[in-house]
Amino acid sequence: MASQDWVEKDFYKILGVSKDASDADIKKAYRKLARTHHPDTNSGDAASEKKFKDVSEAYSVLSDPQEREQYDAIRAMGSGARFSAGGPGGAGGPGAGGFEDIFGNLFGQGARTRTSSSGNVPPEFADLFGGFGGYQQQAPRKGADRTASTSISFAGSINGTTIGLREPSGEVIDVRIPAGIKDGQKVRVRGKGQPGPAGAGDLMVTVNVKPHTFFQRDGDNIRIHVPVTFPEAALGAQIEVPTLAGELVKVKVPAGTPSGRTLRVKGRGVKTAKNTGDLLVTIDVVVPQNLGKEAEDAVNAFAAATAGSDPRGNLAAKARL
Repeated sequence: MASQDWVEKDFYKILGVSKDASDADIKKAYRKLARTHHPDTNSGDAASEKKFKDVSEAYSVLSDPQEREQYDAIRAMGSGARFSAGGPGGAGGPGAGGFEDIFGNLFGQGARTRTSSSGNVPPEFADLFGGFGGYQQQAPRKGADRTASTSISFAGSINGTTIGLREPSGEVIDVRIPAGIKDGQKVRVRGKGQPGPAGAGDLMVTVNVKPHTFFQRDGDNIRIHVPVTFPEAALGAQIEVPTLAGELVKVKVPAGTPSGRTLRVKGRGVKTAKNTGDLLVTIDVVVPQNLGKEAEDAVNAFAAATAGSDPRGNLAAKARL
C-alpha cells in the first residue's frame, strides 16, 4: 500500500476503535464488521462490498505490529499533507524527494507491506466464511492441462512402448507408455500443458489399445479359446498353448472336460508394476466333420457302448416353472 494512502485513511475510524485499542479489540471489531458486510451475505450491495474491502484493508495494517507502528508514525507526520512524486520537473525540483522517498528512508525501502485493497482476507480469518470465496488471496497457479489421445497395438500395451505426438508447431513430444496399460487409461506428460505463472501444466494422453485376434484382456488376466478333439476332452490330454511372451506352455486337460470349461495357468497373464495376472484357457471341444468310414464306425461303436446314458435326461425337471 502507498504511504500516501496511509495518510488519507483513518483505519481506526473504519474499524470503530480507538488509537490505543488492543490487538484483541481490533480483531473483535474486524470479525463483527466482516460478518456484517461480507459479500456472501450482501450480494449486489456495492456499499457493503466497499465497506468490506475497507475493513479488510484496515485490519491488514493494524493487526501487524510493524505496519501499525509505521502507520501511526506516518499519520502523525503526514497530518493531511500532500507531496509530489519528486524527481526532475516535479514540484520539489531536481533531486527533490517525494512522499515515498521520505518514508521509504524512514522505515527502509525493504519494509514489508501488504495490501487488502482488493478485499483479501487475513489468514487467521480464512475459514471464518468458508474461505471468503473469491476474496481469499490465491497463490500463483500452474497453467491448464491439455489433452490428447493415441492408439497403440495390443503388444505395445503389454510390453510398454514410446510414441511421438507431433505439435502444430512441429515439435514432437515423446510419450512413454508403461507396460500393462489398459484401454482408456491416461498417461501424464509433465510440463507439456498450457504455460502459467507457476509453470506449465501437464499433457494428459488417453491411450486406446487395438484389440488382438487371439488374446483377450480381462483385467490383468488374459483369456484365450483353445480347440481340443473329442478324444482329448473325453480321455484327458496334455496340450500346449501360446502365451503373451510368445512361448508355449503345457496345460493338462482333465478327462471328461466339457466344452466351455476354463483352465487357469498362474502367472502367465499381464505383468504390471503391482500385479501379475493369469492365463485363462477356455476349452472348445471340436466336433469332427466329414468322417471317413473307419472313423464313422468308431463313433457308432462308441454310441452303442454309451447307449444307456442320456445327457438330456433332467432337462424336463429343470424346465418346470
